[in-house]
Amino acid sequence: MLKKIIFMGTPMFSVPILKSLYQNGYPVTCVYTQPPQKSKRGQKVNKSPIQGISETLNIEYRAPETLKDNQEEYEYIKNLQADLAIVVAYGQIIPKNIISLTKKGFINIHASLLPKWRGAAPIQRSIMNLDKETGISIMKIDEELDAGSVSNQYKLEIGDENAEEISEKLSLLAAEKILDEIDDVLDDKANFIEQDHSKATYAPKIAKSEGRINWNEKAEQILGKVNGLYPVPGAWFNFDGERYKILKAKIGNAVGKVGEVSSDQLEIICGDNKSLKIVEIQRQGKRVQSINEFMLGSRIKKGMILPNE
Repeated sequence: MLKKIIFMGTPMFSVPILKSLYQNGYPVTCVYTQPPQKSKRGQKVNKSPIQGISETLNIEYRAPETLKDNQEEYEYIKNLQADLAIVVAYGQIIPKNIISLTKKGFINIHASLLPKWRGAAPIQRSIMNLDKETGISIMKIDEELDAGSVSNQYKLEIGDENAEEISEKLSLLAAEKILDEIDDVLDDKANFIEQDHSKATYAPKIAKSEGRINWNEKAEQILGKVNGLYPVPGAWFNFDGERYKILKAKIGNAVGKVGEVSSDQLEIICGDNKSLKIVEIQRQGKRVQSINEFMLGSRIKKGMILPNE
């Protein structure tokens, strides 16, 4: 008998996984995603990446504001009589009464090595924390956030990649590994083991204010912020009433006073007697520029001290 699968996801991270299921013949009966969002400037309505690919693949999708106390969606999912639901960065809590509606439960692909980095921003937090590795965890969904039993984990080394690059790598890794995981779950061969909850750490949603750079910090920590917060909200500093966002940088060995611009290429001294060599930068309201292009007309000059406030 043909199995029925529900897929729940929203951002671009989810897209390769849904495409992998579709291309490998897994019967995704219905997709759930977040409703379209109006842009801040103007009233353009932006579909989620998952809605877009669902339309392309001609898969039925639903986009309710919430699943909590939603009798219509409860009845709809119940009537599907699905075997399994796969959740990938959906962006909503799945209520307990809905979790019980599929024969094999709900499984989640989470972008961290659980129990480390439960929550909304595991990739960003991992890079900002200077972790040497990350990965994906295949887990059962229960009532508590990212606390369900885990069947498998797949690791990925973190080098000098930013959050966008790591996200893409993890997404492709998940798109490959989920195929074996689904078969094991559907055939009751998956071995789910409870997490060690005493080792749990949390990855709360990123606040824009976290992007502010403190030049007293070590160069490596600041670079972790640059990479971890790319592309949004970005790592930034203020100068002369304007905000400057650093998109790409590397560590140098220049010495001087903390916050000092030590070269004509915008190399800035950090708190550990190392420096941050900026490669790409974006002045507030302007386009992204290479450092050579930026410095041609910049008011930031060698010898200046950049403030932390």
